[in-house]
Amino acid sequence: MNHAYLENFALDGQVALITGAGRGLGWEIARALAGCGAHVVLNGRDRDQLQRAAATLHADGLQASVAAFDVTDSAALKAAFADIDTVYGQLDILVGNVGARLRKPLQDFSDEDIHGLLHTDLAAGLILAREAARLMLRRRAGRIITVTSIAGHVARPGDAVYTAAKAGLTGMVRALAAEYGPHGITSNAIAPGGFATEANAAMLADPKAAAHFATRTPLGRWGRPEEIAGAAVFLASRAASYVNGQVIAVDGGMTIAM
Repeated sequence: MNHAYLENFALDGQVALITGAGRGLGWEIARALAGCGAHVVLNGRDRDQLQRAAATLHADGLQASVAAFDVTDSAALKAAFADIDTVYGQLDILVGNVGARLRKPLQDFSDEDIHGLLHTDLAAGLILAREAARLMLRRRAGRIITVTSIAGHVARPGDAVYTAAKAGLTGMVRALAAEYGPHGITSNAIAPGGFATEANAAMLADPKAAAHFATRTPLGRWGRPEEIAGAAVFLASRAASYVNGQVIAVDGGMTIAM
């Protein structure tokens, strides 16, 4: 059997920065990109956790390094991109995956709560994309991939700020696609549905909430974290060279079911 077409999914020689890569969906995306040949730069705030993740990849013969910084710290963020430029001389793929969530009625949010969540979930995405594009523009090539959420398309009570931020990321992805497409840089998003990750541990532990997500999804279950990876590999690869400004929902069909 001829597997030549699979070369379109190879990422050999490429450098990818994945934010929020120490655990959950970010870790699964990082592991998949590394498995396809990319050198992955793992970002998060917990350096020890990132180093353990990198060691796991190294043990499998994969390429990984660590860039520990908070995406809301602009100075640290810019310094990290400068380091990537110095060490690798390129950045081919950005996966903006960091997100924060605070589920409670809007009336219970302070002004500081709102500004803080919007900074993490929306403003940081714009700054990350801007800094990544500075490096990508030199080579007239690159992939900006943003992890949003189906909350950018559908809403639940007690989640207004997060939902607004994720809808904003959807607009950002389309705006970047228009702005950077002429320069060979694509911008796309992945919108996860209900995944059985550490971040959703409280909902998984609540029988009513866990059952709600499972029964609302045509596949009848929560997503396994590793099931996010295929969409990320596709969008990062040559196979997606003409995909730009799109949001791929990886949600088991939840957003299309009545």
